Amino acid sequence: MSKPNYAGIYNMVSQENFEEYLAALDVNYALRKVVCILKPSKHIEHDVNSGKMKIKTVTTFRNFDMDFTLGQEFTEDLGPVDGRKCQTTVNWDGDKLVCVQRGEKEGRGWTHWLEGNLLHLEMRVQGVTAKQVFKKAE
Repeated sequence: MSKPNYAGIYNMVSQENFEEYLAALDVNYALRKVVCILKPSKHIEHDVNSGKMKIKTVTTFRNFDMDFTLGQEFTEDLGPVDGRKCQTTVNWDGDKLVCVQRGEKEGRGWTHWLEGNLLHLEMRVQGVTAKQVFKKAE
């Protein structure tokens, strides 16, 4: 069975527990308040044949780029998020993209999955889970 193609632009429609997630990452109070009112979009390039992906999270405040090949560990600079670096691997789990981020914070990572024109994102760190849902732009 072929894997889904995540390519596209997605705009956030909802989020839950995000401030608690940022607090678990030790993001300061003022920055958490700013980040929680932003409505990011995800710009995803996905080459299903090579496994190369680029995920760009775009906001009016700050952008974050992630460029990787599925199944290959890389050093991720999370400076724009929480000032840390970690060893990151993104791989398939069925039709879901699962990211494991090894570093200072235990249990850190995320999962993306598609349901119709919705892109779901579940972020985890130290037992705290946040969720965001994005709708694919027409």
